[in-house]
Amino acid sequence: MSKKSLDITLTTIPNLPGVYQFLNNSNKIIYIGKAKNLKNRVSSYFQKTLTSKKTKNLVKNICSIKHVVVSSESDALLLENSLIKKFQPKYNVLLRDDKTYPWICIKKERFPRIFFTRKLIKDGSEYYGPYTNYKTINILLDLINNLYPIRISNYNLSEKQINSEKEKLSLRVLKKAGNIIILGFQIGDYSNSNECFISEKDYNSNIKSVKQILGGKFAPSKKLLKQQMHSYSQKMDFENAQKIKEKLTLLDNYQSKSTVVSSRLNNIDVFSVLSDQTHAYINYLQVAHGRIVRFHNVEIKKKLDESDKDLLLLCIIDLRKKLNSNNKIIICPFDFSKLVPAKFILPKAGDNKKLLELSKKNVALFKIEKLKKIQIVDPERHSKRILNQMKNDLKLKTTPRHIECFDNSNIQGSSPVAACVVFINGKPAKKEYRQYNIKTVKGPDDYASMEEVVLRRYRRIIKEKKSLPNLVIIDGGKGQLNSAMSALKKLNINNKITVLGIAKRLEEIYSTKDSIPLYLDKRSESLKVIQHMRNEAHRFAITFHRNKRSNKALSSSIDLIPGIGEKTKITLLKKYKSLKKIKETPEDLIAKDVGVSKAKKLMSFLNSSN
Repeated sequence: MSKKSLDITLTTIPNLPGVYQFLNNSNKIIYIGKAKNLKNRVSSYFQKTLTSKKTKNLVKNICSIKHVVVSSESDALLLENSLIKKFQPKYNVLLRDDKTYPWICIKKERFPRIFFTRKLIKDGSEYYGPYTNYKTINILLDLINNLYPIRISNYNLSEKQINSEKEKLSLRVLKKAGNIIILGFQIGDYSNSNECFISEKDYNSNIKSVKQILGGKFAPSKKLLKQQMHSYSQKMDFENAQKIKEKLTLLDNYQSKSTVVSSRLNNIDVFSVLSDQTHAYINYLQVAHGRIVRFHNVEIKKKLDESDKDLLLLCIIDLRKKLNSNNKIIICPFDFSKLVPAKFILPKAGDNKKLLELSKKNVALFKIEKLKKIQIVDPERHSKRILNQMKNDLKLKTTPRHIECFDNSNIQGSSPVAACVVFINGKPAKKEYRQYNIKTVKGPDDYASMEEVVLRRYRRIIKEKKSLPNLVIIDGGKGQLNSAMSALKKLNINNKITVLGIAKRLEEIYSTKDSIPLYLDKRSESLKVIQHMRNEAHRFAITFHRNKRSNKALSSSIDLIPGIGEKTKITLLKKYKSLKKIKETPEDLIAKDVGVSKAKKLMSFLNSSN
């Protein structure tokens, strides 16, 4: 879009609420947005201060701009939502969900059936839901069937169909294989029958109780069951009283498991959001009478570095419509009361805070579950996400695809060594690991040792014209960090590599650019990568140090054996590594390496020496 045409377009856009559309050179809509002030919002896309690469890419593809003025910001939100679903622009977040969620239906008929369905038929039947989890439906239907005899046959039980005689009518029911099945009807006297019967009045009373349970109300059903239990007890009918007591226990158990907060909290929607560089994760809970009656998780792929606030608003509008929620109270981290017709609560304490924390816990678990699947199915995306997270957490200018970590090892200055481990795209590149004997430092001096090994490492890399790392991690605090920087300054590459130090005691991250250390969350993936590197470098250095000490001890011991020269000593050191291994090896095998005479002298010495 030329500057001249852009200037003309911007002058025609009013300072009013509305929806704007960006179109490409094929006159296709590539982005739709809403604004409280159309002119200010659209103009912001063409500022020189724009930093987001994704947004810059969008702007490059804009050839024309359209706008629609509406009466309020909330109207703009609704229009934006409907237009995005209609046109599905390339740069908009699309909440694709083609699933039809199941409902629990109480059929409008005589002796109503209760079942789950995906089809909503406008025939006067009552529908509860939709439910996003089959487990919830199965638990509810099992509870209902255990509490009340509900028919499952679809036989027509209208009066016209079955009331051919004027006698009293009752349903006959039979429990079979855990289900209650209607077999037929009994006309006339059934007082002496061994079969179970229920009158139409009692059946409808049961349906009323079921509706209350599905609506989250337990008290009326519990009260009615208690009355029935006491009535049977007074009549000395303890068998039926025990059956009612078992039903009460079932109801109590279900209520205790599903109740999360005070039963005074009713008709509330709860939302929370968690995101990383590429995706956002949103959790929705619906609360009725202190218990969760529905929950749903959503994963959203970001298109233009959208904020958590914008993505959560998008989800609130979409999920409430999709899941048929008209609750007037919404608990979430942001206040959208000017845009959504509901009361928004941003809780600081109490039961409302507990609900929000529960939602946050659910969304965190959902994110972990998704990331575990991605790690297996799409490892490239997994590593890219972690590296982007490290870039943000550590405030780096570039993505740390190539990281190196250094550690020293010595015991009271003896056999000082160092190790360098290399991670490429967040994973160990073990072929690139390097071990160093400290050559120029005498005594236990970690700072000088660190400077030596860093200097040697990057002097060689520069000489061989290999690529420098994006990030260097030093195992240690400020002292070791300054030593590493001193080495890089001597090579004149201190401005080309970011160097950080990690201190073990509190896991502080030190930088030469900031006097205050950085403390990452203990659960942070960035910290876990750094800790993994530090531990790898430590392990690699310690292993090298132990081998060096072992070889030194072996070499000193062999020097004591008469008749064993330097050449034989080197042969033994290379193959056996330790005196213990030599002692455990049969003499005839050692003879093959050093000769029969020397093998006898060696084994004689080892067997006679402690």
